[in-house]
Formats: sequence, structure tokens, C-alpha cells
Amino acid sequence: MSKDHLYNVLLAPRVTEKTSRVGELGNQYVFRVATHANKADIKNAVEELFEVNVESVRVVNVKGKNKTFKARAGKRSNWKKAYVRVQEGQALDFLGGESA
Repeated sequence: MSKDHLYNVLLAPRVTEKTSRVGELGNQYVFRVATHANKADIKNAVEELFEVNVESVRVVNVKGKNKTFKARAGKRSNWKKAYVRVQEGQALDFLGGESA
């Protein structure tokens, strides 16, 4: 799999209170991923980009909310997120620095 395709699968890490709690308790990381990506693509991308062993991947399709924009009805886009569990003792380094 080419590096371009790997970067197109993983769009961004999701950093929220819930994702940090999930990460501490279950050694999981949450990513926003491309809508066309499947579990195998996500697993390969995480393993090759971060050099870790992935135990499992769970995928969630997030439905876009209905909103009003200046009195006009609109809808936000649907998107997909993935919960990735890595093996015990391994961690992902998003910033590229040395881990403690």
C-alpha cells in the first residue's frame, strides 16, 4: 500500500475528553477516517505509519446534524471514525517526539 493511500485513509486523530478517557482505559486511539475506508485499510495504515501492532478496529459512521444557517435549512456532512486498539505496552506518537 502506498504512503499516499495510507495518508488518505487516516484523516486526523480525534482528541476529545471521551477519546482521552477511552485511550487511558483501553489502550485505544480514535481517528477520523475516509468514508470509503474499511477495517483492513485502517489497520494497515496505523501499523505502517506508526509502527505498532493493532489488535482490533471498530468503525462508526457518524451522521451529520441538521442545522440552520441564516434561516436556511442545511445538513452537515456524514463522516466516519475508527477506534483502534493497539497491543499492550505500545503507544502512538502523534507529535513525532520521543516518548517517555
